Amino acid sequence: MRVACVWVPHFAAAAALRAEPELRYRPVAIVEGVAPARTVVDATDEAWEAGVRPGMPEAEAAARCPGLIARAASGERDVAAREALLALALGTSPRVEDGGPGIVYVDLDGLGALHGDEPAIGERLARHTGRIGLPARLGIAGSRPAALSAARLGRRVSIVRPGEEAATLASAPLELLELAPELGAVLARWGVRTLGDLAELPRAGLVARLGEAGLAAQDLARGVDPGPFRPYASPPFYQEVQGLEWELVSLEQLAAVVRPLLDRLAARLDVAHVAADQLTLGLGLADGSRHERVVDLAYPMAEVGPMLALLRLDLEGHPPRAAIVHVALAARPVRVRAGQGGFWHVPEPAGRELAVVLARLTALVGSANLGSPALVDSHRPDAFALEPFALAPGADIERQAPPGASSRFLALRRLRPAWPATVDTCAGRPVAVSAGPVAGRVLACAGPWRVSGEWWREEAWARDEWDLALSEGTLCRLVLDHRARAWFLDGMYD
Repeated sequence: MRVACVWVPHFAAAAALRAEPELRYRPVAIVEGVAPARTVVDATDEAWEAGVRPGMPEAEAAARCPGLIARAASGERDVAAREALLALALGTSPRVEDGGPGIVYVDLDGLGALHGDEPAIGERLARHTGRIGLPARLGIAGSRPAALSAARLGRRVSIVRPGEEAATLASAPLELLELAPELGAVLARWGVRTLGDLAELPRAGLVARLGEAGLAAQDLARGVDPGPFRPYASPPFYQEVQGLEWELVSLEQLAAVVRPLLDRLAARLDVAHVAADQLTLGLGLADGSRHERVVDLAYPMAEVGPMLALLRLDLEGHPPRAAIVHVALAARPVRVRAGQGGFWHVPEPAGRELAVVLARLTALVGSANLGSPALVDSHRPDAFALEPFALAPGADIERQAPPGASSRFLALRRLRPAWPATVDTCAGRPVAVSAGPVAGRVLACAGPWRVSGEWWREEAWARDEWDLALSEGTLCRLVLDHRARAWFLDGMYD
């Protein structure tokens, strides 16, 4: 088995920089607690070089590192970054494992035909981590512990040849294992400085003095896998969050916050080779309530511009009732299959163009008046309901026609509103019709088809329908409305 380990150093700090990329290359500390008793939980490389360490009071950290920028710890922000890293790995291999914050293991079995040799796979993963704002180091070896130790060697991509794990990692410092401070202090007193030193200790003496913790540490030094590979399943939604230090009171302010969230979601969708077909915007309000809007995308996409326009239009029609103190944005990922339609079919519009058209229509008529018509269980003429618009694969009418049947079909074009008509009858059947520009004798007549319903309500209806061929060449649908006691031209056949 060959495993790649994707490791993001100082993960909590990296997650914060991902949310605020303008702070990159500046000393940043992640703190928790209540001021003035906040303590450091993580720090960037710049702050680390100045002496800032986890567990240190914020005041001491600021004294050691002038210009230190503090950011509050956020579990939601860390979870979003963690899921982004896992989604990136799933875009390369179908078998990945969550190794904890900032650590992802990737099973490389069978990936050579898709992505090339191990150096190419390592460079691909390292390149993609930069695209999602989480620069990582890569290690490739024959086991997960060996791959993690290789990733911590400090190089962009470290590859350990099969069977050479012990020799390659023997000189690596013991700090690569990130052992518990107490255990590390005991090993240091024993003179254990490298992974090779720990791997050579006798197991009987190690377990007698340090117990299971000592054996587990030695297994890590030897590159022994502690258990089976546990594949990770992708969540149904990709989510990004943004805590706010001030309240948002306008749509322009909210758009400025939502755009970076969409940028991060788009990067995750891109490296995972998927698109989004639904967005869910959750807003935490100053009064303690929550305002949530679900926007269905007519066409799966990963472009920031159209998605932001659709969110803005939806919020213009459904604004929150109070100031905003928290923003969460989720996208439902779907796989989009590329393929060519029928040879004679008109190409479908691009997703970006379709989204812009739908956004403009929504602004004109409102979201409640835009969608796809769907028939309802009723015989009432024109009975239909609006459903969210979604593209369906085009149907080839000629291919679906029965063998020997004509491929030509008539379509009834309804006239709305129906045209009042003057009708001459003979024995109850129409013989001449005049309605608007249509006038002529009836050459052929089919009907009547008598339909009625809802007689128990004020909206009761009853009518006779006729299909007529007129002398002037028109094929039409004529209706006798029994409730109104009047004739109407209801539609014409094309």
